[in-house]
Amino acid sequence: MTASLHESPRELGLLRWQFDLTWSLFEYHLERLEADDFLWEPAAECWTLHPAADGTWTVDWAETEPDPVPVPTIGWLSWHIGWWWGVAADHARGRVPREREDVVWPGPGKPTVEWLRGLREDWLAALDRLTGADLEATAAFPQQDDPRYTVAHMIAWVNAELMKNVAEIGQLRLQRVVGRPRA
Repeated sequence: MTASLHESPRELGLLRWQFDLTWSLFEYHLERLEADDFLWEPAAECWTLHPAADGTWTVDWAETEPDPVPVPTIGWLSWHIGWWWGVAADHARGRVPREREDVVWPGPGKPTVEWLRGLREDWLAALDRLTGADLEATAAFPQQDDPRYTVAHMIAWVNAELMKNVAEIGQLRLQRVVGRPRA
């Protein structure tokens, strides 16, 4: 634990512990990801990223989620993390939140791993600034200023969303490593 964590409200300490545990599980997979893992498509219907003519990446997206939802690739999931987590950090730091279209995926492999680690550092810096009063304030994200949800709820949501995405990335990585399941 860091010194600033000891000085933080108890609730923040627990949320931070939960985040650190989730991140340690993510690091297990981040350390093992290879560039080819990011765009591997495990099913016929996938959401992924595509190279654009200008060297950037475009993301598969639908304003209304299809049924069934396409299986996301690791690349898509990493972009998705960058989007929602970046917006959460923007709110936590009092910045104007970025738009989904403004989230630029760095590309397969090390660039994205480093980007995700940078998002972690930004998030931890935001958490380190919070006080007990901040935790009790109404959160602007993800429930759009609903007074029933506080900044502490937003932090708990980030932890839950990250846990889910880490599990999805881990499962996809393991599937790719061992091969597609038998029919």
